Amino acid sequence: MHLLDCPSQDYAWGTAHAIPSFLGRPPTGQPMAEVWMGTHPLGPAMVEDEAGRKPLTDLSGDLPYMMKILSAARPLSIQVHPNSELAAKGFEAEEAAGVPLDAPHRVYKDPNPKPEMVYALTTFDTLVGFRPTAEILRILAPLDHPVAQGMVEQLTASPGFHGIVRVLEKLLMEPPTVHEVHEVVALCHQRLSLGLDVKRAYASATVIAPHYPGDVGVLVSLMLNRLTLQPGEAAYLGAGIIHAHLSGMCVEVMVNSDNVLRAGLTPKHLDPAGVVASIDAEMSRLARVTPDLFGTGTEVFEPGDGEFGLAVSQASPADRDGVPLPERGPRILVCTGGDVEVRNEHGQSIPLARGQVLYAGEDDGAVRVHGTGEVAQAYLPTEEGRRRRMLDLV
Repeated sequence: MHLLDCPSQDYAWGTAHAIPSFLGRPPTGQPMAEVWMGTHPLGPAMVEDEAGRKPLTDLSGDLPYMMKILSAARPLSIQVHPNSELAAKGFEAEEAAGVPLDAPHRVYKDPNPKPEMVYALTTFDTLVGFRPTAEILRILAPLDHPVAQGMVEQLTASPGFHGIVRVLEKLLMEPPTVHEVHEVVALCHQRLSLGLDVKRAYASATVIAPHYPGDVGVLVSLMLNRLTLQPGEAAYLGAGIIHAHLSGMCVEVMVNSDNVLRAGLTPKHLDPAGVVASIDAEMSRLARVTPDLFGTGTEVFEPGDGEFGLAVSQASPADRDGVPLPERGPRILVCTGGDVEVRNEHGQSIPLARGQVLYAGEDDGAVRVHGTGEVAQAYLPTEEGRRRRMLDLV
């Protein structure tokens, strides 16, 4: 087992205090958005041992999954992650064109799809997946503005998933003016003042608008489901589903990828055509993930097709032999609360405080957690029977 030094990302939507506090570091005053725990080439974890400092890849090879700590103070971009076919083709094309991997306009950073799961550490708000046609029409119809009424007419003429995608496409390809967006937001405020919101749609738009005034993404938000996860709850987002996280802190587990196509609410590179092409009715699955119990102190979340798993373990002195964790292959563990001690089959023991991260390899065998605290472990599942315990939300 080895302690890891994991890189952080200072995206503008991050929080100034939450992740530094989680890591036990003083805040710098700058936003800190994510901590990456894995082997992605744009941010590999590092290992320090008697041989010196080296990337985790030297020990583990390329891990198929990545885990993150994410903390958002304001909305992230409206985005979609590509499926495997689009990711492979897009990566090959940008590699052939010689686009540097860290170029601001580079979209495909790797050839992998990016399904992901969010496990809430605090109350976590997100916009994810399209609302049903009838619900979108209930939201837009009372907004007496040409832009909103144009969306109503288009969706009425062509309802259903594909009709919603066409409405999105028109919004992105022929965006309204900044002034028009402001006018629609003002109408949302009016509806809110009358207590006439529809499943928090107007509230979402008015929360987002001050951060991205005049952005077309504010109008897109009216078409997206608002989902709130309480601490300990998890949701799975398949590749091809449109989403925009709003606020809160979470553990994310995903396929080892950083492929993001953005449609708005960001100063970063936008690819509206790529977003529309990546939205996939077959792949875009949004579901709450119901955990299985492993032993008496571990909840196991294994969504999707088994691309990754997350085990969250609660340890206390009542567990005299420690809390066993599932799986024996390459694993990444992060202490999300308290102080614990991780022991492998060979008697090696490493203490972990909140925010510290550890890698356990296949040769470490079964791992147990002692102490009083919580540990989240990312891994590649091997037991088919634990998978797909999900409740579809759309």
